[in-house]
Amino acid sequence: MSSIADDIIKSLEQAVEIKKGNLQGNVTRYEIADVKAIREQLHVTQKELAMAIDVSVDTVKSWEQGRRNPTGLASKVLNLLSKEPELYSKFKENV
Repeated sequence: MSSIADDIIKSLEQAVEIKKGNLQGNVTRYEIADVKAIREQLHVTQKELAMAIDVSVDTVKSWEQGRRNPTGLASKVLNLLSKEPELYSKFKENV
């Protein structure tokens, strides 16, 4: 059974090999929601969107201006709304 120290050493060795180009690393990419486009698609104000997904209006403004990116559950909800805008009414009902 390997120890945590062994796992860390192995990870560092792999990182060195990736950096040298001798090993290919796994890259995970996440789609960043275009909050303004989603909001415009829903025909709602920043305040309405904020209330529906339970975040502050300032948070929505920050997302739209690119100062911050939605993360966690907010990111999942926004990506879901972009694909299925009809779900907005369900979020809005629970406000």
